[in-house]
Amino acid sequence: MKIALLGNPNTGKSSVFNLLTGLRQHVGNFPGVTVEKKTGLLKINETSHQLIDFPGTYSVYPHSEDEKVVYNVLSNPANPDYPDVCVVVLDASNLRRNLFLFSQIYDLGLPTVMVLNMIDVADKNKLSIAVDNLQSQFPDAVIVSSNARVKLGKTRILEAITTAKQSENRITFIENATLAVIDDQARQEEEAEKRFAKIDTIIPGILTQKADEKKTETNSTKLDKILTHPIFGYLIFAAILLLIFQFIFSFASIPMDFIDAQFGHLSEWIARSMPEGIFNDLLTQGIIPGIGGVVIFVPQIAILFFFLAILEETGYMARVVFIMDRLMRPFGLNGKSVVPLMSGVACAIPGVMAARTIADWKERMITIMVTPLMSCSARIPVYTLLIALVIPEKTIFGFFNLQGLVLFALYVMGVIAALGIAALLKFVIKAKTKGYLLLEMPAYKQPRWGNVGITVFEKVKVFVLNAGKIILAISIILWALASYGPGDRMEQAVITAEKFATVNQLDEEEQADLIAGAQLENSYIGIMGKTIEPVIAPLGYDWKMGISLITSFAAREVFVGSLATIYSVHDDGEENLPLRQKLLKEKRADGTPVYTLATGISLMVFYVFAMQCMATMAVVKRETGSWKWTFFQLGLFGVLAYLGAFLSFQLLS
Repeated sequence: MKIALLGNPNTGKSSVFNLLTGLRQHVGNFPGVTVEKKTGLLKINETSHQLIDFPGTYSVYPHSEDEKVVYNVLSNPANPDYPDVCVVVLDASNLRRNLFLFSQIYDLGLPTVMVLNMIDVADKNKLSIAVDNLQSQFPDAVIVSSNARVKLGKTRILEAITTAKQSENRITFIENATLAVIDDQARQEEEAEKRFAKIDTIIPGILTQKADEKKTETNSTKLDKILTHPIFGYLIFAAILLLIFQFIFSFASIPMDFIDAQFGHLSEWIARSMPEGIFNDLLTQGIIPGIGGVVIFVPQIAILFFFLAILEETGYMARVVFIMDRLMRPFGLNGKSVVPLMSGVACAIPGVMAARTIADWKERMITIMVTPLMSCSARIPVYTLLIALVIPEKTIFGFFNLQGLVLFALYVMGVIAALGIAALLKFVIKAKTKGYLLLEMPAYKQPRWGNVGITVFEKVKVFVLNAGKIILAISIILWALASYGPGDRMEQAVITAEKFATVNQLDEEEQADLIAGAQLENSYIGIMGKTIEPVIAPLGYDWKMGISLITSFAAREVFVGSLATIYSVHDDGEENLPLRQKLLKEKRADGTPVYTLATGISLMVFYVFAMQCMATMAVVKRETGSWKWTFFQLGLFGVLAYLGAFLSFQLLS
């Protein structure tokens, strides 16, 4: 059985979804579109059923590409996601607005369940709902109450799903109700007027408030005066971000060191336990270092999403959208652009897809163009590795971690770049209409740690699995390219290196390093790297960095895995030192360190601007419908990345 989960934004729909499915969730896309599709399994009497969480919408008639998914499914019984039962989540404290969507779905004739969620908020606001009177208005619906955030109501909802039935003689909420043609604006407006008129006639008999209840300023209103203040609001948001980055560096180091050590021990154990040969080298020099180079950053990714989930759970994220709207408009962006941009901090792909909520074409295009400049979680492995290499671990004023401040500055740089390019595109892309922001402020709530935990688990799982697949494939390719070369070129390089070592009386360790370096430089990957080195040398990069830059077009975090694989082949997998120590030991031909402050900052600046993500490019092509805009974006960001990295290296050298 397919069960559709529907409702307005900010009704607690996600909490209901988590309550019913737990960890049995999967994220994909609706067939034929790039709108995120969240599905999960729930069990009723030992039988599994599919629950589909649809995008939040105020009406079945859409005003954006994202909301169009609901219309397309509900208006077409042949759609693969057409539901057997509709579960509509309502905010019990805002019944009038929520009844509009529910009445539309009810009139479709499908088995329908009304979930009066957030009942605690209604009680706090001294609102009383006469469920019997509400039931009389929707006789064929099953009505239950819940407070999903504290896990109340699951049994009632499951029982309601089993009892919901389709009625052939259903009395519609408004007379002659049908699903209007999507482009018939006049008919939609007429129906909306009828529905709200009917809702206004029944609300007095359903919803009452204590007569002696005095109108007092709520805690949410008091907090909003501070958190959405035109000056303090921005300062508080900046302080929260700074605090998050301080935590990322201050608390993640212990588990990261532990993970790094375990992968090193694993490589050593396999090297000793398995017979020597190609497969042993592939595991110890290719696969394990490559995967370990990304898994090590799981603690930092988990901390980032932990805080983002708390901001979302408490209702603060909606305030961020509100205050940032003031900042966005002068740059040609709609207030709704803030949601994709904030999503881009986690990953540019859902950020670009979230731009479908923006009805205005110009504002949607500008948002898509600049969203990849928001530093996503895939950049964290790159940033944190480079920061640990070139930024000293010390505090400023006895509290602020210098490395955390640098990470914060990189995120700010991305935001500034996004706004600057948006301002330019404002004059390039022409629009016929002016956009607007429609946003409902949810009440502040204490975070539910179960929901936070599910969010962190799902995000980390997606990060590890998606990155792991790419890195596994690239690690194998890199290992092969670094282990073999054309003809006997590698063997001749070894002979030359041995002669040089004998003439110059190098010790055993120096001779081993010289031979390993000669082999690597004359391998296929070394030849490729040396070919592109003249182009990247002005940025302070050597050929090994160049190869890692190229491979990271698959995904930004692959940069770290590629370096790990290349350096593991270089030391023949025997030292098994942490990657950071290997990079610190790396010297140029003149004996100077490869990874200096200038080089590290140059690389960080490069990754702030560079596109470096094929999956994002594919989504941009899908959303814009044109390779022209995709390659324009790739070229623009590539030029910015090169110039920014060049200036950074030259100024700091």
